[in-house]
Amino acid sequence: MIPLKNIIDIAINAGQKILTIYEKNNINVSYKSDQSPLTEADQLSNHILVKELKKYNWPVLSEEGSEILFEDRSKWNKYWLIDPLDGTKEFINRNGEFTVNIALIDDGVPMAGIVYIPVTDQLYVGVIRNNLFSDCEYRAPFSLRSDHASRGLDWSVLPDCNTDTVVILGSRSHRNKLTDDWIKEISKIHRDCRIESRGSSMKICALAEGSAHYYPRFAPTMEWDTAAADAILRAAGGLIVKASDKTPLNYNKTSLVNPHFIAIGPGMKMQ
Repeated sequence: MIPLKNIIDIAINAGQKILTIYEKNNINVSYKSDQSPLTEADQLSNHILVKELKKYNWPVLSEEGSEILFEDRSKWNKYWLIDPLDGTKEFINRNGEFTVNIALIDDGVPMAGIVYIPVTDQLYVGVIRNNLFSDCEYRAPFSLRSDHASRGLDWSVLPDCNTDTVVILGSRSHRNKLTDDWIKEISKIHRDCRIESRGSSMKICALAEGSAHYYPRFAPTMEWDTAAADAILRAAGGLIVKASDKTPLNYNKTSLVNPHFIAIGPGMKMQ
């Protein structure tokens, strides 16, 4: 087994390197074939994560290396699934809502997840099965948060969900009619609803910590966008389900595109 702390340190190191670019006056942006933005920070973080994670037992699948064929991926049992900079648009817009994501996938299920928020130095960790790492001091599953990740890990267990006001999270750039229709239906069940927007995988982490309750996503995402936060949410007692049949998201599919989904916080009813 490997130390979980080592994997956490890799995420923090990548995040701190991202900050050195974020603090520059000018951020150079190029565009991929699908017109999604790419920055020096994406590439630097990817280099760090891939190089370091390859030292630990399993292959690595990254957003920046997604050309690996399914014929090869299908032979993987366990592997690291990473998003070196989740929220590149937020990074470019300088609103701070971007993360470094590392997930460990086992037979299509996210068994461990690390999400690091460089700007606020916050870290979320979730582990479903603690026999994966040599230094897990908590009985699996567990989800934890540290508010001062790079200055020593001062952990706290994520709190119980507060449902006085139901908070529904949405994407700033992918709000559509399907999302609005779903929100209308859920508002019939919960009298006091509030809609908020947050960036990147921070939305799913907010569900895990109980500061939000639902996140409907009726627009494209990729497996690396959700995997790490998915593990954290599952460990906290929540779940991400496919909108079509309410079954959990699965990973390492032939296509790496996620179906439409609904992320549900701990203690909330599946709608």
